[in-house]
Amino acid sequence: MIAITNGKVVTVTGDTYEQGTVLVENGKIVAVGANIDIPADAEIINAEGMWVTPGLIDPHTHMCNFNEPRTNPSIPLDGNEMSDPITPQVRAIDAVNPYDYAVDVVRQAGFSTVCILPGSANLIGGTGICIKLRNAHTAEEMIIPDTQQMKFAMGENPKRCYGTDRKLPMTRMGVAALVRETLYKAKVYSDKLKAAETDPSKAPEPDFRLDALVPVVRGEMRCRIHAHRSDDIMTAIRYAEEFGLDYTIEHCTEGHMIVDALKKRNIRCTIGPHLWAPTKQELWNMTIENAGILANAGLQVSLTADEGSRTAYLPATIGLLMRNGLSEKAAFEGVTINPAKTLGLEDRVGSLEPGKDGDVVIWTADPMTALGAESYATVVNGKVVYQA
Repeated sequence: MIAITNGKVVTVTGDTYEQGTVLVENGKIVAVGANIDIPADAEIINAEGMWVTPGLIDPHTHMCNFNEPRTNPSIPLDGNEMSDPITPQVRAIDAVNPYDYAVDVVRQAGFSTVCILPGSANLIGGTGICIKLRNAHTAEEMIIPDTQQMKFAMGENPKRCYGTDRKLPMTRMGVAALVRETLYKAKVYSDKLKAAETDPSKAPEPDFRLDALVPVVRGEMRCRIHAHRSDDIMTAIRYAEEFGLDYTIEHCTEGHMIVDALKKRNIRCTIGPHLWAPTKQELWNMTIENAGILANAGLQVSLTADEGSRTAYLPATIGLLMRNGLSEKAAFEGVTINPAKTLGLEDRVGSLEPGKDGDVVIWTADPMTALGAESYATVVNGKVVYQA
């Protein structure tokens, strides 16, 4: 048992205790509060003068499959299978390297859970997977089972990767058409599989790619749709509604321009990265006020660095967002309970509550506003994986 005592405990979904205790036993939080009886055999970590929060969560990373440190730029990175614009059959888990440089760096920065997604070169890029940043030798020791989500992409990246070779998609019309055509085929394939449950003669010919999309068109697997520009966001919403997809909008860079449309549909957004230069046309209307605008409109906003090892700098970046309209409440929710909801893990992580996983971080100061704040200790599943 671990007892974290005397710290300012930010539970996120409940009370904040100026001098509180968090008890963790057998990998789970068993008690949180101001007046907690501490068993005599507990390992005590004195957090006096420090902050205690849930382990941070980044729901959109490219850790472990973008090959850090990158020593040979001529070798393709493992995050994008750029041999075809439609690759739902590929899986991020098959490129997870537990010894990737980013793992230890991000763990030391107070993160306990991340989702690793394929990149955005392909219209349908394959499934992401959630991992715990525990000390591990294999991907199997890190992954959280049944957390696959399908990556989609709109806009410039697929056009640049394929259209320059005069291959579909060359245009935004082509992007939407190829996604819709693929989802249509997947729906037909899914319907045949369903019919074959009672009449085996109706079974379709096996199709590895379409088989990966069956849970998507049945609404059983969430889609993470990369879209920066407002028209791309609306196109993504259009085909998602047409095929009944369960989805989030990733990046949502021009979300501040279509707030009413997003609010009408209660769109879940993952916002970031936040400090990019407008290096491509779809980033021209990027503003650091975006997260605050969408959160203040009542939308579920998660925050991401959209990175590998530089995920470690997300808390410092959030301090800038707070100076530009993001409330303290929305800031903490954006890297804890909201991404937990996006990943379907809100019953396990994202807040300090009895029964949830023992993912706890002790900070030397307020992690969102104090530039000198550092993680003093990171606890994942009840085990100290980093301590300064």
